Amino acid sequence: MLNIVIFGAPGSGKGTQSELLIERYGLKHISTGEILRSEMRQGTELGRLAFSYISEGHLVPDNVMIEILEEQVESHANVKGFVFDGFPRTLKQGEALTKMLTAHNKQISDVISLEVPDDILEERLIQRGKLQGRADDNRNAIERRLKDYHRLTSQLKTYYGKQNVLKEVQGTGSIEEIFEAIVEAIEGKK
Repeated sequence: MLNIVIFGAPGSGKGTQSELLIERYGLKHISTGEILRSEMRQGTELGRLAFSYISEGHLVPDNVMIEILEEQVESHANVKGFVFDGFPRTLKQGEALTKMLTAHNKQISDVISLEVPDDILEERLIQRGKLQGRADDNRNAIERRLKDYHRLTSQLKTYYGKQNVLKEVQGTGSIEEIFEAIVEAIEGKK
């Protein structure tokens, strides 16, 4: 079973690269961001709660994210593996993911960290905000999200680095070049 965590700052290309990984390896995509946006569009209680955090540039609390993820893993028990897109974002979430997967006799195969300079991320997110009308893609929220991301991610990188599953991949260049680098990292090619 191949279970891949793909993380990177907002705007790093996680969703795009996740779709390519799904296609290549036949995995189930779990995007906590997509789940939350769907809930917000539907106006559910979870959606309203998520919006109250996201619109201010804050992360949704860990306990909410972990509950969402557990439900997804349990409801797709017979897949070849998962691509976890945008989760975990905190050390607590990383530890909870490990514990949950272990309880299901699964483990993380690879953690792909898309590395993109902040100035490029800000540019990408401003453009995405204009094109998609996303409330979380405004300059103030972007600055808060990037600051939170860097603060929290350093702990995750250490955590996954100790497990020898962390692979840092440059998230700049063409979509194809980035994907080729990810495949090389997963398959161990040089």
